[in-house]
Amino acid sequence: MSSLKVADFSFCLPDHLIARYPASIRDGSRLMHIDRASGGLALHHFSDITGFLQAGDLLVLNDTKVVPARILAQKETGGRVELFMVRPATAQDDGTPQWYAMLRSSKACRAGTVIHVSGGVRVHVVERTAEQEWLLAFPGVTDVLAWLDQVGSMPIPPYLERPAEELDRERYQTVFARSPGAVAAPTAGLHFTERIFNQLRDQGVQTTSITLHVGLGTFQPVRATYVSEHIIHRERFHVSQDCVAAIAATRQRGGRVVAVGTTSLRTLEYLASSDDGLRATSGEADIFIYPGYRFKAVDALITNFHLPESTLLMLVSAFAGTSLTLQAYNRAVEEQMRFYSYGDAMFIS
Repeated sequence: MSSLKVADFSFCLPDHLIARYPASIRDGSRLMHIDRASGGLALHHFSDITGFLQAGDLLVLNDTKVVPARILAQKETGGRVELFMVRPATAQDDGTPQWYAMLRSSKACRAGTVIHVSGGVRVHVVERTAEQEWLLAFPGVTDVLAWLDQVGSMPIPPYLERPAEELDRERYQTVFARSPGAVAAPTAGLHFTERIFNQLRDQGVQTTSITLHVGLGTFQPVRATYVSEHIIHRERFHVSQDCVAAIAATRQRGGRVVAVGTTSLRTLEYLASSDDGLRATSGEADIFIYPGYRFKAVDALITNFHLPESTLLMLVSAFAGTSLTLQAYNRAVEEQMRFYSYGDAMFIS
């Protein structure tokens, strides 16, 4: 068992540095550059990212699209209930769509409960799963995703400590989101704009996409004492042949594979660490990356600043080194940088 303790990845973060709203413009956030070779830390603006990328580099984006997964509803008894849609399940024999969800209400739900949602939809509670989720059926709903677009609100992170607002429908979504299925945003991608992509294209920087549907597990606290005791969550992914070919071409020309976000990095490293290596496939990724891991697929990383003692901070520490990562985080606090989903970013090269 690794002797690394979860407490080794702690740092002091003042509450006022948690970014509860996005920057006024997408690429207006600040950017810290971490140079792993020299140990240097430098402060910039995110729009300066174009200066750190060069012809031949490949940006790997996560094109997942956040689903408006939170719904306020009522039970037949009149009690209020909140539905948090997690992921689709196999439809019933008659074609009725089903989803897994988390339910929150003043009195516990049970199988057979009927939940009323605005618009006349009656959601049926089917059963409780071994993962402590609920299986819900949606009779009369043809397309659950389209229905959620009408009645749901964006599932912004709980640490924002505010209800979702209209601006979150745009800003808690990347400009390149294409594949609906996430219940949390791949936040490193939130900073990118079409202007930045156009400039990078002119520089000869290429892009490709994977899909990893970010799940609720991304907010799951690590309750173990030792890092190796934590069990990581699974998340659905898809990697296309075009992506695999783009990475191979980048390697051949001597360019860098730059992961935009920990989700892109984990997907590539999950496949690169498998017996079959990096290939076009779909599945569920459950790789847990922490210091001691040897990276096989990614050369540089763009990411936001993460929670203390979180698996994402452990991943960044594996990539940049624990000492340098914590040094960077403490510097970010000193410089009053903004943290978490709507916060500032770092480029680690």
